Amino acid sequence: MLDFGLELGEMERAKRRRSRSEVICDILSEALGGANKTRLIYHCNLNFMRFNRYLQELLDAGLLESVSSNPEDVVLYKTSDKGRELIRVLRKANDLMSI
Repeated sequence: MLDFGLELGEMERAKRRRSRSEVICDILSEALGGANKTRLIYHCNLNFMRFNRYLQELLDAGLLESVSSNPEDVVLYKTSDKGRELIRVLRKANDLMSI
């Protein structure tokens, strides 16, 4: 049997698909300090089309804000106050469910 240094719980997490709330929490967490689209896609491990659907939903819901006040005119996305509150709630719910 191959052992890659992963414990059973880590292997199970690696094999299962993330829930919608986990993906949203990942995006919002990565955008806390501001991030461009490419960084969010890579760090959240999503393909371009799936990411764009999540991005539009998060923008429409006011959970992410588009910020373009940088020298290169690159659009950055930053988690709004409403998004920060959602991260807090999702993390608390996750903690309660893992008891």
